[in-house]
Amino acid sequence: MAQDIRDLLKGENSGKAKLSKGHKNRFEAMLDKEKPQEKNSFSWLKIAAIVLVLLSVSFFGYQYLSDFTGDINNTNANPIVEVDKKDTNTPSQISIGDLSPDLKKVEDYYMAGINLQLASLKVDPENKELVDGYMSQLSILDKEYKKLNLELNKEGPTEATITALIDNLKLRLELLFKLKNKLNEFKTQENESSVL
Repeated sequence: MAQDIRDLLKGENSGKAKLSKGHKNRFEAMLDKEKPQEKNSFSWLKIAAIVLVLLSVSFFGYQYLSDFTGDINNTNANPIVEVDKKDTNTPSQISIGDLSPDLKKVEDYYMAGINLQLASLKVDPENKELVDGYMSQLSILDKEYKKLNLELNKEGPTEATITALIDNLKLRLELLFKLKNKLNEFKTQENESSVL
């Protein structure tokens, strides 16, 4: 015959069972004795996973950047101005990035911004004239940058030359931002006129 489990438990002591003294310490010691290698292998697994993630990110980052630079050098996609390529025949050429780590960061920041803006330009027949005008201004600034870089190499680093080089990079990036704004305005006006 079936019994109600509640009736069976009513008679049981509802208090907690007492463990002997040192039970917890003996249990932990026994666990450590049985499985000490798991802690070490677990930390090695963490390190291996981190290394694997870093290698994967590096590989895919390299692939992305090589695709990105391939798109920049593609002359059929956009009319892009060549930006500060060092001449490989003259290894003694220095740029502002070679002078100090801080200047290298500034140069890399502006060059990355310029390349990013150039790569994101969308040229179509309606805005080609506007883009060509800005590209000619960028070409002039690029030639001026090369002249300033030659001056840096001939006369050595001076505050005026370094400032002029940084200002040139800054001006090119600002010019590209203005071009982007003009293209957005042009697109907005085009959209508004097509709605009317």
